[in-house]
Amino acid sequence: MLSDKRILLIITGGIAAYKSLDLIRRLQERGAKVRAVLTNGGSQFITPLAVGALTGDTVFTELFDREAEHDVGHIRLSREADLVVVAPATANIMAKMAHGLADDLASCVLLANDKPVLVAPAMNSKMWSHPATQRNVAQLKADGLHFVGPNAGEMAEKGEAGYGRMSEPLEIVVAIEDLLSPKDLPLKGKRIVITAGPTHEPIDPVRYIANRSSGKQGYAIAEAAAEAGAQVTLVSGPTILADPKGVETIRVESANAMLAAVECALPADIAIMAAAVADWRVAHDSNQKIKKDGSGLPPALNLVENPDILKTVGHLQDKRPKLVVGFAAETNDLIANARGKLERKGADMIVANDVSPENNVMGGDNNTVRLVTHGGVEDWPKMGKDEVARQLVQKIAELS
Repeated sequence: MLSDKRILLIITGGIAAYKSLDLIRRLQERGAKVRAVLTNGGSQFITPLAVGALTGDTVFTELFDREAEHDVGHIRLSREADLVVVAPATANIMAKMAHGLADDLASCVLLANDKPVLVAPAMNSKMWSHPATQRNVAQLKADGLHFVGPNAGEMAEKGEAGYGRMSEPLEIVVAIEDLLSPKDLPLKGKRIVITAGPTHEPIDPVRYIANRSSGKQGYAIAEAAAEAGAQVTLVSGPTILADPKGVETIRVESANAMLAAVECALPADIAIMAAAVADWRVAHDSNQKIKKDGSGLPPALNLVENPDILKTVGHLQDKRPKLVVGFAAETNDLIANARGKLERKGADMIVANDVSPENNVMGGDNNTVRLVTHGGVEDWPKMGKDEVARQLVQKIAELS
């Protein structure tokens, strides 16, 4: 969920600073990029060397640093982040934040910041409950800052317990994920099965029947659906594409294997059949390479029709998804062929595109589609496949 998110972690002076090292690793495990500001107090508990070794980046410590400040580093640090996290946040740094003080790098960054801030307090329980600290917390919350913790438990001071312990690293990670997750999730709670790419139908161990599909459009749809909150299963034919983020990807070779995987992924709320499934396969593929016999004639291949995955899903009785979307890749009579497919296959929508060679759709990065439904035809302009995917997911969300 945090893939490529940029976190600026401000580590201030408290014994809980040791937890921040674990927090860095937990964030990186989820794909986040972490930069750190370490205060003078924080460096009394952990070292810049330890922090830098984990972040793999410069650790920023001084406001008047000739190298870092040549381009106003305290401004740049917050501008280049998606979220600022203060962990641990001492009573002192919270007091500075509440009153707008800026006498070191950390407080200058926070005052110049224009990004969301998550505060993870850590201090003695008496300090936490002190009226001054509670006034500061109330002011910071009124200013729009977010808090996680503190928790109750044993203090560093022997024999003392109460509220003041910094939240555990995984608790902070959950709070970060919640803050950075998209709030508009039109497909949240929906299960979607998507097919993408070509299928390879074997002739012998080295040859197969296939088509020019790259899988780019189907993969883009899968990623867009996941970003919209859906639980996505992508059944992919052979491609060179990386698995989309946040998607369960099942890789198959043949049409029969793709159908079996789709059936295993059902029931689902929505099915988007974007794969370019080969229409035919060899009835009996050879287990040895077929050799030329010197006659100049090609070997006779007995072809049989592959299963129609879209039609199978569209005509299911008990497990049919509420919305079934198919694709029509045509070189002529685009709308007529798409309408015929809509009726024959039992689909609710056909995404039709002209794949004539001059359009460079199969394998290319752009697409021009027309949405064909029982209510009519909607023309879309030429756009990148990622944008087609986002707009199609939005349309599907409206219909489902």
